[in-house]
Amino acid sequence: MSAVIDEVSRPQKSGFGVFARPATRSLIGGLAAAAAWFVAAALTAFWPDKIESDWAYTGNFAAACATLAFALAFAAFAGIRFTVFQRLQRLSPWLLALALFLAAWEAVTAKLGLLPLPFFPPPQAIVEVIIDDWGRLAAGILASARLLATGFFLGAAVGFMTGVAIGWSRLAGYWIHPVLRFIGPLPATAWLPLAFFVFPSSFSASVFLIALGTGFPVTVLTWSGVAGVNSTYYDIARTLGATQRFLVLKVAIPAAMPHVFVGLFMGLGNSFAVLVVAEMLGVKAGLGWYLQWAQGWAAYANMYAALLLMAFLCSGLITLLFRLRDRLLSWQKGLVRW
Repeated sequence: MSAVIDEVSRPQKSGFGVFARPATRSLIGGLAAAAAWFVAAALTAFWPDKIESDWAYTGNFAAACATLAFALAFAAFAGIRFTVFQRLQRLSPWLLALALFLAAWEAVTAKLGLLPLPFFPPPQAIVEVIIDDWGRLAAGILASARLLATGFFLGAAVGFMTGVAIGWSRLAGYWIHPVLRFIGPLPATAWLPLAFFVFPSSFSASVFLIALGTGFPVTVLTWSGVAGVNSTYYDIARTLGATQRFLVLKVAIPAAMPHVFVGLFMGLGNSFAVLVVAEMLGVKAGLGWYLQWAQGWAAYANMYAALLLMAFLCSGLITLLFRLRDRLLSWQKGLVRW
């Protein structure tokens, strides 16, 4: 009887058990993604473009797709021996979907012409803009980064200090809280006409608007964090002889840091929205200005290229902010993901 029980409870080997191994799954996923990119490269290179079209970078786009396909195939086979390449398994579905999307985009624009120009350019048109107009795009990125950094850090610093003051001092809360409730909920872009009239330059007006959009969420979340600190922490610190300064700097602020970072994340998103609007209306450089310029000339490929770079810039900055959060708040690492 015991022999029968052991036989039933023993894990059964299946013919599909090999597919459950991480290395095998990584190989299959990587090869599937590589095949999709090979299809996109072949479609781009060997299917002629529609008549009366002149896309200068069709061959370059096809070569880039083929290069990526070879790299994915190499990484898939390397994952059999090296576990570092097995991380490809997680990205394989997205890489496969991206290749199919680009192939479909190429087919309906450059090959079949189903979508009207210039509103829907093919992928190689975006590549052409990034390569040929890279100098202007790089200048726009630097101008936007300078404006964004100035406004964001100014708004974050003022918002942090204001939030700590409201959360700690009843007197500060009495005078600042009503003003905050009156000004804070208004969109920062609503102050555009007044800001460009009051400030001496469009740059300073844009900095003010970005700081305003950043400062409100940082203020509210910092205030919430300081006010929500457990009173037991203060009692223990006072028992050990802590001063008021120690209570603020060593107890209240560290305990409120998770809330502060939530406010910074929200403020960074607001600052990007205000940045684009401010650059479209008043600033003579930057990605927002580039978008307005491209729209005015019906250069939609340039507009899409600027949007793509802006998305990468915003995502990269938020990622850096999350890395900083995980480093400073290591005890909360992984609790909030990006």
